[in-house]
Amino acid sequence: MASPAAVPVAASVDELVAGATDREPIVDGAGKSGALLERVVIDGERYVVKYLHLTDDWTMRAAGDFSSASFTAWRRGLLARLPDCINQPIVGVAKDPGGCVLLMRDISQWLVPVTDEVIPLEQHLGFLDHMAAMHAAFWDAGEEVEVIPVMHRYLELSTWTAEAEASIGSTHLVPRLIGRGWALLGDVAPHAAAVVAPLSMDPGPLVEALEQTPQTFVHGNWKLDNLGTDSYGRTVLLDWESTGRGAALSDLAWYLAINCRRLPQTKEEAIVAYRGALERRGVDTTRWWDTQLALCLLGALVQFGWEKALGGYDDELAWWEARAIEGARLLV
Repeated sequence: MASPAAVPVAASVDELVAGATDREPIVDGAGKSGALLERVVIDGERYVVKYLHLTDDWTMRAAGDFSSASFTAWRRGLLARLPDCINQPIVGVAKDPGGCVLLMRDISQWLVPVTDEVIPLEQHLGFLDHMAAMHAAFWDAGEEVEVIPVMHRYLELSTWTAEAEASIGSTHLVPRLIGRGWALLGDVAPHAAAVVAPLSMDPGPLVEALEQTPQTFVHGNWKLDNLGTDSYGRTVLLDWESTGRGAALSDLAWYLAINCRRLPQTKEEAIVAYRGALERRGVDTTRWWDTQLALCLLGALVQFGWEKALGGYDDELAWWEARAIEGARLLV
């Protein structure tokens, strides 16, 4: 794949939001990263301005993201190469001391409601289909899509993050929950902990194994809070702060793990649906599928073992425990 052409970047934040009126902070959003948001109106159109600064955003610190993955993906033209079925709302970016600022179309009316309700089957299948479309569009991608390293994505929700955030006096809730959950996992699910706790601190063996399978451009955070369906049926996809080169099925595994309580299909059915969508776009899955799937399901518990532990040992954690044990057999 040829390297994408660079996309223009605003010379300053003032230039990026020139003419903005009716500015108001967003304090009721679903985000938990610490990034600051505000709604503005420019030339009669509604936008959202997102301020990504290391001092505010614990997820940037956890991912070792010193310049903003969204900024990098925009500047390299990667977001411009997304298939038409993906509606990513960023329309401009600018550097700012300590980070960057994004200007995005206000697509809030299309986002999945923040509830505990199961999402419609049609919408869920649309998300899987469009996820596959994005992966197929960048299939066999190389260094041109490197943004956040795979290693960083697997360390982002580890005990390292909990300890680092505690050491700087961070008051963010999620890092505290991460620390609490990982401390519980050994008691709640000792077999799972024996497999994933060491990998959460050093995911090197997992990363090396995944590197032997096909790579593409992944989003890294397919949670329902970042998703929606617009009036044209496209998938709205927010928050490109974990994006980069990786295994396609890592996006699928993340989606299944973080959204488990709201999905209208079993995990097995969703996996079949995604595979069919990928194959419809010409990707041959015969040689690598089983290996990458097993490794990525293991990887999902490496990322979310803490969260599953907080819910106690139930059918959900038991399913992931079994998959993690299976996947660990593939590691050297």
